[in-house]
Amino acid sequence: MVTLIKMEHVMTGNVVSIEGGGRFLSRITAIGLTPGCPVEILRSEKRQPVLLYSRDTMIAIGRRDGEKIMLEVNK
Repeated sequence: MVTLIKMEHVMTGNVVSIEGGGRFLSRITAIGLTPGCPVEILRSEKRQPVLLYSRDTMIAIGRRDGEKIMLEVNK
C-alpha cells in the first residue's frame, strides 16, 4: 500500500483507506473517492496537486490531502 502522492504518472490502483477528520472524509467521499474505488493517476508532479481519474471524473487532490489516502497499486 502507498499514499496517493507516492503513485506515479499512469499508475492505477484501488483506494484502500482514507484517514482524516469528519469534514475531510465528507468532502472526499462526496467527490466519489471511497474504499474500493479504482483510481488512475494522470499527473503527479512535485509541488502540484495530483490529477487523477476515477468514476468517469477527473479530480485534483492537494498533496497534503493525498497523504491521507492509501491505495493498493495494480500491477
